[in-house]
Amino acid sequence: MRRACRLLCVKHFALSLSAFLLLLALPVQDPESIASSDTPAGVRPLLVADDHDLPALLPKNSQLLIEAEAIEAFLETLEETLPDWSVVYGRGHHDPQFDERLFQLNRNRDERRRGNVALRWRITFIWPGELSQFDPGRHGFPVAIGPDFIHTGWGKVRFKPAEVPSNLTAGAAGALRERLIGRIEKGEVIPIKVAMTGHLITEESVIYDFSHEEEGQGLIMPVVEVEQVDYLLAAP
Repeated sequence: MRRACRLLCVKHFALSLSAFLLLLALPVQDPESIASSDTPAGVRPLLVADDHDLPALLPKNSQLLIEAEAIEAFLETLEETLPDWSVVYGRGHHDPQFDERLFQLNRNRDERRRGNVALRWRITFIWPGELSQFDPGRHGFPVAIGPDFIHTGWGKVRFKPAEVPSNLTAGAAGALRERLIGRIEKGEVIPIKVAMTGHLITEESVIYDFSHEEEGQGLIMPVVEVEQVDYLLAAP
C-alpha cells in the first residue's frame, strides 16, 4: 500500500513538473499589447502615424472613405444617382408635403439598394477624437469622439455608427504614455483620429435628411455596423 502511494505521488509530481515546464516555455505577453476575446471592442493601442500611412495601418481589404472623391465613388456604386435635393426640400419644413417626400426618398432608396454589392464591402471612416487623462484602471487614455461632416458633390456626408463601442480607450506604454500624460496634465488638448471599420447595416443602411445648420443642404448618413476601432495620433 505504501509503495503504491509513493508511486502515485511520484507520478503526480512528474505530471506537475511537466506542466510547469510547459508554462515556462510559453512566450510572455504584455496584457496591454494584445486584444483578447474578453477585451472590450473599444480598447485598442494608440498608433502614431501620418495620413499617408493610414492604408497600411488600418484593416486589410477595407475601403478608406475619408476623401470626398472616394465617398462619391462609393455612393455611385451603392445609390447610382444622387437625389434631387431641391425637389425633396421644396419649401422645407413649412411645406406640408416635406416630411412625406423625405420619407418616400428613404423608403425608395432602401428598396433599390437591396442586394447591392457595396453592402458587403468593408469600409473605414474617421471621426475626430481627443485623449482624456490617463486611467490606470483602464490601462489607457479614455477617448472622447464626435461626428465629422464631409462636403461632397452628393451633399454633406456623415458616417453614423449603428452603435459606438463602449469603453473607448487608447492604450499606450513606455515613453509615449509618460509624454502624453505630461502634456495632458499641462492642459494641452491632444487630438486623435478614430478610425471605425465595418459594414453597412442591411436595412435602412443610408439615411437621407437635411442639415440643421444650412437650409436646404442635403445630408447623407451611411449607417455602419462597427467591427473594429483604431486610434491614430499624428507623428511629431
